[in-house]
Amino acid sequence: MNDAIFSQIDFGPLKEFLEEDNVTDISYSNNGQIHLKTLDKGVYRVERPEINNALMEKLAFQCSNVMGKSFNMAHPFLDAESAELRLNFIHDSISTNGISCTIRKTPAKIRLNKEKLLNEQYVTENLHDFLMTCVEGHCNIIVSGETGSGKTELVKYLASHTKENEKIITIEDTLELHLDKIFPHRDIVAVKTNNIASYTDVLVTCMRQNPKWILLSEVRSAEAVMAVRNSISSGHNIISTIHSDRALNIPMRLYSLLENNIDIEQFLTSIHRYVQLGIHVKGYMSKELGRFQREIIEVVEFYVDENNKPCSNIIFKKRLDGTFDFHNPSKYLIEYLGVQGVELDPHYFVNNDEIGQDENAENAIESL
Repeated sequence: MNDAIFSQIDFGPLKEFLEEDNVTDISYSNNGQIHLKTLDKGVYRVERPEINNALMEKLAFQCSNVMGKSFNMAHPFLDAESAELRLNFIHDSISTNGISCTIRKTPAKIRLNKEKLLNEQYVTENLHDFLMTCVEGHCNIIVSGETGSGKTELVKYLASHTKENEKIITIEDTLELHLDKIFPHRDIVAVKTNNIASYTDVLVTCMRQNPKWILLSEVRSAEAVMAVRNSISSGHNIISTIHSDRALNIPMRLYSLLENNIDIEQFLTSIHRYVQLGIHVKGYMSKELGRFQREIIEVVEFYVDENNKPCSNIIFKKRLDGTFDFHNPSKYLIEYLGVQGVELDPHYFVNNDEIGQDENAENAIESL
């Protein structure tokens, strides 16, 4: 663990988990229960009697001093954040079965690479190469999934394939991407929103910085939704994440976060016009593989047709029986990439012989 802000804090027996690369999250609750989340096993409990309420209260006190915050009955919640750690405490006056704490590790590294993704069955090779082509062609991409499914890691991997000379600005309320540290030689600006600098304020300023890419942290508020829409409609390219049950539902999920009465048809049309791809990732304990598995289970293309109607094309989907469905990209995505100087075979996934001479990629379209 290399975290200067927390270097003066004594983590005691928790340090072994902080120094283990395989551990991503640590949860303490219920008067001494420790649950770890790891890359290979998912969530499981470990027994450490020396990690108890007294130790966690001491840790919370140290964190509150470092962060210049109070943690007591009057201020029962504490967030402590440094370069590669994020801690959240709940005081025992609120958490009635003892102090509660979660620790999220956000290391400045990219855990994914093509070989690892293929070996761990995270993605098929042709789908991987298709996604890299879409990044090269400056597609706007939103990654969906549940908490802990690996959305942020996938965004970091996608961002690592942007061109060296393309400026990136990351906008986050909690720093997790660390692209400026991973690629110190690149023109990358990392911006953190707070009570003074909102998403809207930061976005307006960032647009004046002439970025090619804007990477927004998880979209979970109306302000963040509008930041996404304003970014893409102004000609900047974005990669972002959102909580959604599937990629196909990303536009409606964005709409559901809005707090005002924006016309739904107008909003969905704008999202389908400017967001090219939705990717859904899933994390679960696989009985077949005997380990925790993360994988892409759906990739959807969004577009607006000649009648200005928002449409979707499910390019890839993993079925419940483990088989895959592939459909070719539509002519709209091919044309978009072509304008960006990137060629994509219109029969990238399925050959004419396989789908019939009278069919094409548009047969896979699902209209909303």
